[in-house]
Amino acid sequence: QVQKWKVFHTIREARDLIGATDRSLAILNALLSFHPETELSGDGELIVWPSNEQLMARANGMPATTLRRHLAVLVDCGLIIRRDSPNGKRFARKGRGGQVEQAYGFDLAPIVARAEEFEELADAVRAEKNAFRLAKERLTLLRRDVVKLIETGIEENVPGNWGRVQQSYQAIVGRLPRSAPRQLIEDICCDLHGLYTEILEVLESFAKTQNPDANESHSGRHIQNSNPDSISESEEGSRKENEAGGSAAENDNLRILPKRELPLGIVLDACPDVKDLVPGGEIRHWRDFLAAAEVARPLLGVSPSAWREACEAMGEVQAAITLAAILQRSDQINSAGGYLRSLTDKAREGKFSTWPMVMALLRAKLDASRSSAEKRTEPQSDGNKAGERLEVSDALLRSLERPRR
Repeated sequence: QVQKWKVFHTIREARDLIGATDRSLAILNALLSFHPETELSGDGELIVWPSNEQLMARANGMPATTLRRHLAVLVDCGLIIRRDSPNGKRFARKGRGGQVEQAYGFDLAPIVARAEEFEELADAVRAEKNAFRLAKERLTLLRRDVVKLIETGIEENVPGNWGRVQQSYQAIVGRLPRSAPRQLIEDICCDLHGLYTEILEVLESFAKTQNPDANESHSGRHIQNSNPDSISESEEGSRKENEAGGSAAENDNLRILPKRELPLGIVLDACPDVKDLVPGGEIRHWRDFLAAAEVARPLLGVSPSAWREACEAMGEVQAAITLAAILQRSDQINSAGGYLRSLTDKAREGKFSTWPMVMALLRAKLDASRSSAEKRTEPQSDGNKAGERLEVSDALLRSLERPRR
């Protein structure tokens, strides 16, 4: 026993796998409307006997030749069965009580018998649509991010053959037709991800080369600082020693790092957690980003004085980027306030830039996603549902299936 309109909706979703067409389903819809009950039961009478004129009227005036052709499609798909009378007419014989004793027409019994099969086919169609949607989303994000990184490399005069990189990008996206199958989209995503990784490595290498000491991804001494808003005497002494021992060459290296602000898109890719702090989870402008930083400050336990000093030493935008990076690594930092103060001191001395910090976060994100992608390629246990293999955590990094070179 099935709900006839529910199973019809399932058939419509799975029509390509079943072999039905839109017009044949319009006729099936009309046939179902001639059955008086809302439920179809295997124990009940499931034959309907409308005339061609009645069917054409309920199928929005479909021509008779088209009607006959698509009725044949429904029969071939196994959705209905013809129950012809000796003279080929459709009718029903009724007994004295008005009950139907014998009917000739179209039997809807296959819809009940195959209802479970139709549901499975519809699930397969939904899973494929979801996979296709994810692939297109991944492609859109990768195209955006590759273009963004290329523009950053060119604008910041990062050494490299950017003309060749642009040609490689155009060659990859040039293989994309107007209507592409999912497999082709996934192949292009793989190639775009390889290009994305190469560009990111160039930018990361540039940042490290210009200022090896400013790379916060390898700075472990501040991460475990447990004093939020003050510096101990030993730390003060260590800081003075570092200041005394800092060479002019190191400061010069830091000064030739890019002076332009990091592109907002790259910052958000490296620090996605900050988007959770704004309504709707969307940051479109730097003013939105600064507003999110104001929300993050008390959440991280950063005092107003520490934040004010950071803004004075770095500038408001650079301080907000630093705070977003600290938020992204909050699970590794015991004291966000103390860590921000130490970075503020470095900024005053000209020994801190947000570029290496953001590049290090992007690299960590890539490494984590690569590990996740490798796990997803391992054999799944029988207890997992097929649909679970489509679940991923980050739109950009869902594409990272290519092994690192």
